[in-house]
Amino acid sequence: MGDFARGLRLSTDDVESVSDACTRFREAFEALRGEVGEVIVGQQAVVEQTLLSLFAGGHVLLEGVPGLGKTLLVRTISDALGLEFSRIQFTPDLMPADITGTTVVVEDGAGRREFRFREGPIFANIVLADEINRATPKSQSAMLEAMQERSVSTGDSTRKLPAPFLVLATQNPIEQEGTFPLPEAQLDRFLLKVSVPHAVRAELMEILDRTTANRTTKAEPVLDAEDIVAARELSRRVLIAPTVQDYAIRLVMSTHPEGAFEIPAFRHYIRVGASPRAAQALVSTARVLAIMDGRYAASIEDVRRVALPVLRHRIIRTFEAEADGIDADEIVRGLLERVPVDPDHPEDLATIRTGAAS
Repeated sequence: MGDFARGLRLSTDDVESVSDACTRFREAFEALRGEVGEVIVGQQAVVEQTLLSLFAGGHVLLEGVPGLGKTLLVRTISDALGLEFSRIQFTPDLMPADITGTTVVVEDGAGRREFRFREGPIFANIVLADEINRATPKSQSAMLEAMQERSVSTGDSTRKLPAPFLVLATQNPIEQEGTFPLPEAQLDRFLLKVSVPHAVRAELMEILDRTTANRTTKAEPVLDAEDIVAARELSRRVLIAPTVQDYAIRLVMSTHPEGAFEIPAFRHYIRVGASPRAAQALVSTARVLAIMDGRYAASIEDVRRVALPVLRHRIIRTFEAEADGIDADEIVRGLLERVPVDPDHPEDLATIRTGAAS
């Protein structure tokens, strides 16, 4: 491990060095995806989007009903990375100190007492926030600083979290009993929200073969912290044209009701639109998609591919949208159909239907 990192760091910007680094990036991504695939059956889109967020440097919210393998996916990614892993089981009685840590009184052999900070489970490279919406908003808020600043403030000191730091949270649909919807400020800190679907027939057959027979499979480490940090640095150097960046901006601004780029058809369905973090997420993930595809420049289609997982949790619907059965995914798809690729020629380019990832 660490071999990937040496190949991902650019010493010069000549064409050959860039090409070699991009090749190493794809090899690293495919190695990780292949190792995860040894354990996780199907769910290719879920795995790809989760790894996409990992390489882009953002957190992931995995949503689906119980039993779909969300927790297994997080554990498998941790195994394949060989990083420090911790799990926080969110429950209604969980307290913020159970997440961040607390100050305790310690007595040494001479009888002297002193205060020491005992780190909580948030101090790890990969943190599984399991069933995060089962904890109260007070406990959920303990994750805010860690997810945004990569640090934890306690008393008069601020402690940095290890790098890389990634929160992979799971949640059951909020319409189930015993759950608390995540506050908008916390939802916005997730780079992507990934919907985990049910397995299809063939996948269920393979799951049964793996789990009910005498077969045990565990992912082996293929990358380490140095590899991930180097891959993130390389992805930030991927080029993005002003026209591509402008499309991402206009797509985000189209979610703002009564804004300069609003789409009249959805004016009554959106109460609050996406924040600037959404534009940042569109650009950073588009860069990773480009390099995965062997390109060193992000395209508008890259932005469109990640629009659903980037925007679906950042749009707050109106009561009218809920009454009409219009969910956030439907709104995002409608915006993708109506926001012109080229604002100077909307009549020709606004009808593109090639789709974003689900």
